[in-house]
Amino acid sequence: MKLKITLLTFIMLSLVIFTTACGNGDGSGNTEGDSKKVMVDGSSTVFPIMEAIAEEYSADNPKVKATIGVSGTGGGFEKFIAGETDMSNASRPIKEEEKQALKEAGIEYTEFKVALDGLSVVVNKKNEWVDQLTIEELDKMWSESSNVITWADVREGWPDEEIKFFSPGADSGTFDYFDEVVLDGEQMRKDASLSEDDNVLVQGVTGTKNAIGYFGYAYYLENKDELKVVPIVNKNGEAVTPSQETIQSGEYEPLSRPLFIYMKHEALKDETVYDFAKYTLENAGEMAEAVGYVGLPDSVYNDQLSKLAEIAGK
Repeated sequence: MKLKITLLTFIMLSLVIFTTACGNGDGSGNTEGDSKKVMVDGSSTVFPIMEAIAEEYSADNPKVKATIGVSGTGGGFEKFIAGETDMSNASRPIKEEEKQALKEAGIEYTEFKVALDGLSVVVNKKNEWVDQLTIEELDKMWSESSNVITWADVREGWPDEEIKFFSPGADSGTFDYFDEVVLDGEQMRKDASLSEDDNVLVQGVTGTKNAIGYFGYAYYLENKDELKVVPIVNKNGEAVTPSQETIQSGEYEPLSRPLFIYMKHEALKDETVYDFAKYTLENAGEMAEAVGYVGLPDSVYNDQLSKLAEIAGK
């Protein structure tokens, strides 16, 4: 079926807990009269994909209320563990402590990949000096032990102007990924401005000449006319800009990453939840491309659809 593509601008402006059709639920695909519910929460990075899928699904299934929350990857897992959601979106793999908490709660689940993302480092459009950055320079700038105050502290010849830092919040999987890959587990500098809302980060960088920030590729793509993306030097010494091609090929490394959904096995016993999960995997590639991410090979989605059916006993 041909999907009706929703404008990403509308999606981004909807970055609050969004209900495709109003209503509350208990995360079990329960029914209320003739209405049926699916509860999803988690990553703001994965949100544009899932919001678009939920809107298309509800257009074809008007009696289904698909609620897509944006608590961040960590916040989404907290709700998943508490039994409040059927599905959890994540921009990083589940942590060991989250696995343990789910085990203690008696919740069985399976991880599915929905797309690829290239974490994008951006500066203000008026920044004329930053032509590329290495991972080492990013570490030097962002770590808690950093002595970097101005651009001149990063590289000789750059202006002696104070840098303003904008980062996703601590509940964000993007924050965790940046911490692991760039900071090697060290704490982030205390003067960075944090927000779980990537649109707030976009506004911070666009409104501050000496700003630097990072977030998912789709958020850069939606605001590319207002931002300057920074090429990142990969292991081969090449300065690479994130794009669908470089993210898919792996050239844009180490900031390329998979995006996930985690499905609760018990919830898949509900026909509505299973149907929504199936629809998600069937359309994730197309919707990921539509909102600015990179789809996976069809074979990956097909294998995951088989796994989903097996879990649901189909």
